[in-house]
Amino acid sequence: MARLTTRAFVGRLAGTPIFDPNGDQLGRIRDVIVVLRRDGTAPRVHGMVVEVPPHRRIFLPMTRITGLEAGSVVATGLVNMRRFAPRPSESLIVAELLDRKLTISATGEQVSLIDVGIEQTRQLDWIVTKLFVRKGGTGFRRRGETLMVNWDEIFGLSDEMPDQPADSLLEKLDDMRAADIASILTDLPYKRQLEVTQGMDDDLLADVLEELPDSAQVAILAMLDDERAADILEEMDPGDAADLLAELTPERAEELLGLLEPDDAEDLRRLLTYDEKSAGGIMTTEPVILAPDANVAEALARIRNEDLPTSLAAQVYVARPPLETPTGRFLGVVHFQRLLREQPGTLVSSLVDSDLESVDPQAPLDEVVRHFARYNLVGLPVIDSNDHLLGVVTVDDVVDNMLPEDWRESHTASTDTELISNRKAGEGDGS
Repeated sequence: MARLTTRAFVGRLAGTPIFDPNGDQLGRIRDVIVVLRRDGTAPRVHGMVVEVPPHRRIFLPMTRITGLEAGSVVATGLVNMRRFAPRPSESLIVAELLDRKLTISATGEQVSLIDVGIEQTRQLDWIVTKLFVRKGGTGFRRRGETLMVNWDEIFGLSDEMPDQPADSLLEKLDDMRAADIASILTDLPYKRQLEVTQGMDDDLLADVLEELPDSAQVAILAMLDDERAADILEEMDPGDAADLLAELTPERAEELLGLLEPDDAEDLRRLLTYDEKSAGGIMTTEPVILAPDANVAEALARIRNEDLPTSLAAQVYVARPPLETPTGRFLGVVHFQRLLREQPGTLVSSLVDSDLESVDPQAPLDEVVRHFARYNLVGLPVIDSNDHLLGVVTVDDVVDNMLPEDWRESHTASTDTELISNRKAGEGDGS
């Protein structure tokens, strides 16, 4: 065997920035691609999955890697910007192999894979040489003896496992945004998607679903049992949940609605009555709503909630009870900047902007867009004929609905071209 000259552990590479020869960052490494072989030879490393702005995952051949240093990777400047699509013979180490149950050949002991060591030969090929494994548990948080073994001292690496935890992958996803996790999830095989979604908590999975195309939302919801599917719908933004239910058959949608809390089900049924491209169809029914006798301190406490989307934290809506949509008589809006300038004990009723534009729930999308453009809005109240607040259209709702339905999956011609670090034209990699 040729002498190995360069070594790296994949778990430590995940999230590492990758630079061109001039020191400009191209993106971040998200995974490493290997081909598992059954002929007794070491698994070969094909390349890396690199995330480049904006949230695009591309394939970078290992032949383009020129240096591995502490905390960074250096590649040649020529990068093919086509979206990464795994081949049937390829496996993603972080996404698919970590946490796999393996067996030590000499002793028959079962272990869990927690990291993979790759090395470069004199022939400049990259292969798997070391496996970092743990006895007695799975995932980084589990206790148990850890040891380093050669790849050929283990069997089961190339076998399809009937069931596999996703602890290590979820550990890698922990500090990522929901939109980035959604992109990774759609690239996984069905079986691995199922394992990952089962390991996610309800809040995270709800956030991830909101970032997926409609078809992917439906597919992942179908993976869940009825009770959990209902729990996820309750955690989602009501507008997004209603959009997802609209993609299901009426029978399936009604089944899930029957499992929801009555108040939640009523809100979703109401949203489903509106045209999907109307103010009522794109609004959220959970803005920050306060009674007239609430004060500035209470308002600031409500919008300080870290789980509140930025677009909803920008202003509070003042209405008479009941304070759930549809509310009592709507009084107006208080912008958070105004709240910051007032004393904590000041009543919000004395600060309302009663001149803010509002729309009827049947207002078409183009009318809603014109309101946002004309008045530079971040949120637009949706009011019925009796001055009840039904919900709020936020600026992100408008943007989502102005884009093509497949915008998360489609790519412009400019981003499908080959990118060179010095921004000059050149030839891409053909692999």
